[in-house]
Amino acid sequence: MLLLFWTCCLQLLFHVLILKPEIPGHHFWLLSLTAKLPAESNLRGNGPSGICLSYLLSGYTPYFKRHSLHPHPILQNKLEEAVDVSILDQDLEYLSEGLEGRSNSPVALLFDTLQRPDTDFGVSAESVLTWRHEIDRAIPHLVLGKNPPGGAWHSIEGSMITLSRGEWMGLPDLQFKDWLKQKKRGLRNHRATAEDIAQYYQHYVMKKGLQKNFRCGTVVTSVKKVSAKSISNHAQKDLQKSDSLWNFSEESMEVFQVDGFVKTVKGDREPFSVYAENIVLATGTYDSPTWLRVKGENLSYVHHQLSALEEAVKNNSIGITSDPVLIVGAGLTAADAILFAHHCSIPVIHVFRRQVSDPGLIFNQLPKMMYPEYHKVHQMMKEQSAACAGPYECYVSLPEHHVLSFGKDKKCVLQDKDGCQKAYKISMALVLTGSNPNLFFLPNNGIDLAMDSDQPVNPKRNPIDIDPFTYECTQEKGLYALGPLAGDNFVRFVQGGALAAASSLLRKANKNPP
Repeated sequence: MLLLFWTCCLQLLFHVLILKPEIPGHHFWLLSLTAKLPAESNLRGNGPSGICLSYLLSGYTPYFKRHSLHPHPILQNKLEEAVDVSILDQDLEYLSEGLEGRSNSPVALLFDTLQRPDTDFGVSAESVLTWRHEIDRAIPHLVLGKNPPGGAWHSIEGSMITLSRGEWMGLPDLQFKDWLKQKKRGLRNHRATAEDIAQYYQHYVMKKGLQKNFRCGTVVTSVKKVSAKSISNHAQKDLQKSDSLWNFSEESMEVFQVDGFVKTVKGDREPFSVYAENIVLATGTYDSPTWLRVKGENLSYVHHQLSALEEAVKNNSIGITSDPVLIVGAGLTAADAILFAHHCSIPVIHVFRRQVSDPGLIFNQLPKMMYPEYHKVHQMMKEQSAACAGPYECYVSLPEHHVLSFGKDKKCVLQDKDGCQKAYKISMALVLTGSNPNLFFLPNNGIDLAMDSDQPVNPKRNPIDIDPFTYECTQEKGLYALGPLAGDNFVRFVQGGALAAASSLLRKANKNPP
């Protein structure tokens, strides 16, 4: 069985993965976009989804803690019915029935409330779970990723503050706040920095002994179904000598072939191939920013990541006396860019399509006390429009506007809701309107797996169609999707997907007790 797990930076996790001699010394590997190996289970992704799944596949098993009391009485009764049975071995649909919360995934709500009971009400109740390390239930696997463990968190500017509360960023059986205390650091407004989160995930992998499953610096370029008979004789012999579940006597059997490369210390690319019955995708959405698809968007002064502004300030290529920076978008990344520019006294023209009062705007959904900086941006958007002067220097808000074109002379043409057009001279442009998963390595870019198979995969509008209690793709058996690909966009909820997938994979590997 091959489990492939992919998170933000294209990584893989294998259930029982047998490697070819190109990467010697391991029977089980987790790969990212580029290498050559045979395997039984493969997982791609080393962000929080991949780390959590690796933890569960390493034999760490959750049980209901005896004599503990959950605030949900119906769930409490269900848990007491099978105290000696692991949560992984119970009926997840039955346990999660009737739960409500901030996620549409019943298993995500279940795992979250077991770890953090009543956390949405500001309660710091103890987890009702206890963890046992049952080594005989471990499924050998590999986790592949371009970045160190933590995935895209290593690509985010370290001083950025998380949207979620700090305690919601933690992984099973190692609370983030406890790790933070050991570092003699605290939370800001109950929230953590991206640097702390990235370091915590790396520490978690080491603390739980998962590092042997992780291979960083890997990139996956192709995932496709092939006939088991097409695998090389050498690979088949290796698999048959191992504990593989594959039965090569079944002539019609198909497996996944994963191709990619590993970046060496010298900067070379070593190709690899991996074969598996099951693959888990956990790639996230950070890699592929959304484009406006307007004229001139590919010019050198037009960027799609906040890091471009940070780099420009660092290099002194823009400053107080520069032409304004154009920021397009009305989400939290755009707000972060505005706050950064405002802190550096850099003039900003802020363009977005919606009305400031639109209830769908993220700022209208965040508690003011917990997110004062984002409500400051929202206030600027309301009070500092081009039509009326406001109290905020170096900032102009243009609601209900959109970009028509970018010119080589660094002039940007904007249009308002009435069709009126105006050109603005700018120093650089940041198009921060979201991002989409980059599934180029799948046939047809993974579109056939989506809820609407006529549209690209989108974590909010068109996620991959999965079974909600196993996270297995309905259109491709053996393929699993976690995290934003499955519509789970917060760390506290992606862990439920890992629980569902681990439960399913354990059943396939006959690792569940009767």
